[in-house]
Amino acid sequence: MTLDIDTYRSLLDARVFEPESLGSALVSRRRRSVSGQDGRLLILAADHTARGKISLGTEPLAMADRYTLLDRLVRCLAMPEVDGVLGSSDVLEELAWLGALDGKLAIGTINRGGIIGATWELDDRVTAYDVDHVESMGLDGGKTLIRIDPTDPGVARTIESVARISTELADRKIMSLIEPLPYLTGTSGIPTLDTSDDALVKVVAIASGLGSSSAYTWLKVPASVRMAEVAGATTLPILMLGGEPSGSPDSIFDLWATAMSEPNVRGLVAGRTLLYPTTGDPESAVTRAAEIIRPNTSHSTKGLT
Repeated sequence: MTLDIDTYRSLLDARVFEPESLGSALVSRRRRSVSGQDGRLLILAADHTARGKISLGTEPLAMADRYTLLDRLVRCLAMPEVDGVLGSSDVLEELAWLGALDGKLAIGTINRGGIIGATWELDDRVTAYDVDHVESMGLDGGKTLIRIDPTDPGVARTIESVARISTELADRKIMSLIEPLPYLTGTSGIPTLDTSDDALVKVVAIASGLGSSSAYTWLKVPASVRMAEVAGATTLPILMLGGEPSGSPDSIFDLWATAMSEPNVRGLVAGRTLLYPTTGDPESAVTRAAEIIRPNTSHSTKGLT
């Protein structure tokens, strides 16, 4: 299933002449349970554009074209192996309008204010969904980003904000998906991901304790060669992220496969690795990921309500 160009142009017209149709399509879509029947999830991540992440490798505008992004999302969401999508309001409303979210999970991204390359990049403020609209728009969860740099005092505001959001989502019995990442700011002043496993274990422990209830909290973390320690730092369910595809994809798929042996590692929330794979074939990348998450099973839509 591909996105017909005439349908895409109808979407552009709907934004002008029938703007209410986008929100109503999202609210009225057919829902399903978060955990489904097997508690494993393959979620496509498409919230990168809201933080200004439109580059890929050395190409600064590789992911900027909206038709291309929607086409790849529609094609992959049509696959029964895919459980849903994580996105900002523009992406989720467009996919709902296109009919791509029936029976799929829709998770709304919340704090996208840490624009890529900005001087305030680690100040991840709420600029997308808020909790009230996660609920009123019929979303299945809200996702927050918390990048912890011990040298940046502004991170404390993000920690407090994410804790409050997680509490508010739990009060509504809605999934709170927290992405904790360790960061370092060097002498250049540019924050970079701290790839050490010790740092990842620490931020997983911190994120697990945020909010007045952790009952509805899931974590989104990078796969690690020491996943037993990372996953062992919490009882919360973990979904692994994909990161930016580069070189041979085998290394990240191998990491995912090994990590899935940990009992609380429940699947993937992956974007660029699956939607913009180095092979150029999103469906094949999704199929390979699905075989890791649900090996030796027939794929069908789970937990429809």
